[in-house]
Amino acid sequence: MLPRIDHIEVVEPLYQEFARVLQTKPYQGDISCQYSARLSVATDNSVYQQLPQLVLNPRNKFDVQIITQLANEEKFNKIKFSARGGGTGTNGQSLTPGIVVDLSKYMNRILEINVKENWVRVEAGVVKDQLNAYLRPFGFFFAPDLSTSNRATIGGMINTDASGQGSLYYGKTSDHVLELESILANGDFLHTKPMSMEAAEELSQEDSSLGKILKQVLASCKDNREQILEKFPRLNRFLTGYDLENVFNADLTQVDLSRIITGSEGSLAFVCEAKLDLNEILKAKTVINIKYDSFDSALRHSPALVEAKATSVETIDSKVLNLAKQDIVWHSVSDLITDVEGKVMDGINVVEYNGRSVEDLAEQVAELTARLDNEIENSIGGIIGYQVTSDLASINKLYAMRKKAVGLLGNTKGRQKPIAFAEDTAVPPENLADYIVEFRALLDSHNLQYGMFGHVDAGVLHVRPALDMCDPEQEVLLRQISDQVVALTAKYGGLMWGEHGRGYRSEYGPEFFGEELFLELRKVKGAFDPLNKMNPGKICTPLESTEKLVSVDAIKRGFYDRQIPIEVKDSFKSALDCNGNGLCFNYDADSPMCPSSKVTRDRRHSPKGRAGLMREWLRLLEVKGVDVLKLEQDVNGWSVKQLLEQTLFKMKSRFSNDYKNDFSHEVMEAMSGCLACKSCVSQCPIKVDVPDFKARFVNLYHTRYFRPLKDHLVANVEIITPILAKAPKLVNSVLGSKIYDKFSSATIGYVNTPLLSVPTLESSVNKQINAGVFEAFDLGKLEALSEEERKQYLLIVQDPFTSYYDAATVESMMLLAKKCGYKPVLLPFKPNGKAQHVKGFLSRFASTAKNSAEFLNKLQALNLSMVGLDASLVLCYRDEYKQILGDKRGDFSVLLAHEWLMPKLDEIKANIQLSSDIDYQLFSHCTEKTALPNSEAQWITIFQALGLSLQKQSVGCCGMAGTYGHEKVNLENSKALFESSWEPKVERLNSQQIVVTGFSCRSQTKRFADLKARHPAQVLAELL
Repeated sequence: MLPRIDHIEVVEPLYQEFARVLQTKPYQGDISCQYSARLSVATDNSVYQQLPQLVLNPRNKFDVQIITQLANEEKFNKIKFSARGGGTGTNGQSLTPGIVVDLSKYMNRILEINVKENWVRVEAGVVKDQLNAYLRPFGFFFAPDLSTSNRATIGGMINTDASGQGSLYYGKTSDHVLELESILANGDFLHTKPMSMEAAEELSQEDSSLGKILKQVLASCKDNREQILEKFPRLNRFLTGYDLENVFNADLTQVDLSRIITGSEGSLAFVCEAKLDLNEILKAKTVINIKYDSFDSALRHSPALVEAKATSVETIDSKVLNLAKQDIVWHSVSDLITDVEGKVMDGINVVEYNGRSVEDLAEQVAELTARLDNEIENSIGGIIGYQVTSDLASINKLYAMRKKAVGLLGNTKGRQKPIAFAEDTAVPPENLADYIVEFRALLDSHNLQYGMFGHVDAGVLHVRPALDMCDPEQEVLLRQISDQVVALTAKYGGLMWGEHGRGYRSEYGPEFFGEELFLELRKVKGAFDPLNKMNPGKICTPLESTEKLVSVDAIKRGFYDRQIPIEVKDSFKSALDCNGNGLCFNYDADSPMCPSSKVTRDRRHSPKGRAGLMREWLRLLEVKGVDVLKLEQDVNGWSVKQLLEQTLFKMKSRFSNDYKNDFSHEVMEAMSGCLACKSCVSQCPIKVDVPDFKARFVNLYHTRYFRPLKDHLVANVEIITPILAKAPKLVNSVLGSKIYDKFSSATIGYVNTPLLSVPTLESSVNKQINAGVFEAFDLGKLEALSEEERKQYLLIVQDPFTSYYDAATVESMMLLAKKCGYKPVLLPFKPNGKAQHVKGFLSRFASTAKNSAEFLNKLQALNLSMVGLDASLVLCYRDEYKQILGDKRGDFSVLLAHEWLMPKLDEIKANIQLSSDIDYQLFSHCTEKTALPNSEAQWITIFQALGLSLQKQSVGCCGMAGTYGHEKVNLENSKALFESSWEPKVERLNSQQIVVTGFSCRSQTKRFADLKARHPAQVLAELL
């Protein structure tokens, strides 16, 4: 039986008191002391782990001021803070042992835009892609292009002075910051924008926070100007953190304190709002993908590409390319990066030109391609081929693949994973190839694998050596390599941190700045934050402080993960492999990735958050001496005695004083919010499979605690529904009443129960059988058929939802098959078990899966085609059945409708042509389009082949997800998800246009849009 798990890391008394007093203030945001909330922000995309004391989510800048004013009271002088945005830092920039102030949850409003003056004002929590989606109709964009742009916040970009692709042309974040609204550690507002030197000198005499800051900045930057210019490298990626050089303009007539704050990693102030300048969208792009026989050839060719005046030059090595080929992303770019016959492609450079029209770019492109043709013909420079495209959709797909490279490296097989710790070094571009030769030699000397990609036009290459942080010896190696890379980078006149900030690498600051200038940095820090409250240890400490800088030797995730036995880590691989890249934080409502993360904006309710909680839960079980794998085996076997003992124990536990003090409750809360849509499995580059480990956790959790009644209802839906369908009209009269809905909501926790189909599928099909249209299922007859005769049959596999609640769709599929010249046969209903898996009834699911697999394998042995109508149930046969049954699953295959139609399309369209004036719009089930990324394109091909128009709608999750949307506790989130993505698109269309593949999605559309949507097969059958 699962034991109670204590919270080991309790909140320190000082921070408990701070949280208590903060609750008495007019603070409107969230305050969380929960272990799960603290764990969810204890990691980022780095190797480090640092548990904070509290997590605060302020709703506005006034909340931030209340926090800092309270912390400025003498009794709270030792309180420490760190601001947090998207949590995508690769060096632990936002990690803190103090209070995490997460500005992303609420402070994400776009406040003002001025189109005439080309600027926008935003809060710090606005996501970069969110901002650009808002700006696009105005013809603008915010320039720095990050690989993490769909979850990186503007505040985070400012604090790390982020750049990315195209920085040679567009510059860094600091080049686009016009004004900042920040709050200092003492609670004072600080508004910064360019001012004249005279005004700055006058203000510096005031006895105010601004006056003291200006006085120190002027002294540090003016008095040391010559040394600063000499020390700071002449690179596009200049030194991040306290930009002492660019606080002045070239002729020293202007001062801009925002340049000091930008890149300061939250160590000076909380950035709450920013006024940003905007760039015009140049509507034309041409990209040339140049292919090389080696990565070295790609690097050595890059200076020539920069000279060719490209907007950007991105490079990718063979390691990343090969990983991309194994990912869902490859289907969208495979035609843009084709192999060269007879050649090995070991690197590519992606060269982009921007302009107002493709014609404007033609001369530059023609000049470069002519040079490439000559170099290929004469075997110069290792160039083996290239491809050119000006199609914007294709270019966006290509960059989506490049942006996913960070996560893809984390999916490397084996225990050693490419990790970030020396991954953003910057050297003069002309030195890059020689630098990388030495860098590779350094890594080769340690027998390490690694992946490389980056911005060769700026001399920045992301190098990620593969290390196992669970191995203490390899953790020591991380320090050794870091030291060696620092020396190597200095040798080539570069920087250790050209793009991602310093974080735990801050200890190398004195070495790069020199003691004199580093002393000035400490003075500046002291002027902003004399008590070292703001992200202490990052970049530098105040001159008067005795506190130390953070170090690369700090505690890492591997320290905790190595406490989990290897066999347990292997069993829960998808949770343990999460590297924190945060792709699951994708803000876009039209993306299928993790709907619960979007709707709650709670990091716990994301694949990364759930994976982090799971790995800690497994660690704490090990600390208590519990073998979780044996515990699972014990659960799967049962006896009457065991059942009685468990029931008595659960009753005692429910009324025990320790009931609430169990970390398992916090894990359960996070797992319960999962919709089990499985988008994470394909969308996450690491393939984190939350529904899998969620089901295993829930299975064990309920060995100690009672299951709610609704879980038993859902798990038995495939037993109950066929019985209810015996009297559908009577049952519907009860289920459709307001009295029952109130009763069900109050007792079971189930709302808006769907009504059964009338007439039932059984009666409709029997009627068609009696009319000679369909044949009844007869196993003996099917076995007696010849191989040729069997090819004319199609077996329809039932599922509990479509068959009993949407019978017309199943009948339509059968009629469609009949019209196409086939003989459809409805199979007897066999439970699938998906609902049992979702609710963690794993032993029952195993039994259900075994029975269904045995039946379907008998039919598979006859070589008969089988089709199911609902993607989530059909894909359960492929995924969950394989997980639970292993080799005993057999080799049966159940296809979805489009998968069956596609190979037969030429034959079908030769006999059938349809016509309709309706412009059909396809809304795909999120599980289907993520697991089967070509499914939408295939339905479009089918419709077009038959003479119909079909276009896909980009939508996220509808919010139903099986029975999730019917559970009372989920109703609000279910509705919010539908309203955020589906509703705006459905409202613009005629009901006849809407084509929906998923049963859940059709149910949700009926519930909230009062619209009966049709499956594509139903549309085709009706037209026939």
